[in-house]
Amino acid sequence: MGKAKEIIVKVLPSKIANDFVKKYHYSGKVVQNSSLHFGAFLGGRLHGVMSFGSPLDKRKVLSLVSGTKWNDMLELNRMAFDDFLPKNSESRCIAVAIRLIKKNAPNIKWILSFSDGTQCGDGTIYRASGFVLTQVKKNKTIVKLQSGEIVAKHGTSKRNFSNSKLLFGFQLQYIYLIDKKCTIQAEVLPFSKIDELGARMYKGEKQTASEV
Repeated sequence: MGKAKEIIVKVLPSKIANDFVKKYHYSGKVVQNSSLHFGAFLGGRLHGVMSFGSPLDKRKVLSLVSGTKWNDMLELNRMAFDDFLPKNSESRCIAVAIRLIKKNAPNIKWILSFSDGTQCGDGTIYRASGFVLTQVKKNKTIVKLQSGEIVAKHGTSKRNFSNSKLLFGFQLQYIYLIDKKCTIQAEVLPFSKIDELGARMYKGEKQTASEV
């Protein structure tokens, strides 16, 4: 398979990135706000994508870090990898992508991301990549429709949510400070809070620390 340090991370066109995300992300969907995509290549082949962009409602998150102007932050809103890459590849790829952002977009001071324990995991990769935990909350939006499709329920949707089933799980919020002079205004939680709240999960199933 090769070693994680041999992976090359570079900017991707949105069409290539989105096609990969649709194939390998658990949701099968892209985020329309994504504007910056990085690909993870090994042996000349694409094995992972990281998509960054503006949060869906940026006004709600700017205050999480002091002094944040409108274009000072990005959300890592999609990570999709196939099963080919070796262990620790995701955290290394995140680190390289952040270094590229820091070098080429020095106005970006911090990165926001969310982990969905209802459908995926509790953010092990983010914790390994130096992100801090700032929120753990029970899922109130991810539902399973009568058709079997799993979607996010929100007020602007035109879908029929009658008889839909709210799925058990947690959403975790993580922040990475690129500019270390910035201050996180939100409460920074110890990672032990995940176990304390019963939020250690993988694909909707509870786990213990020993299982990770």
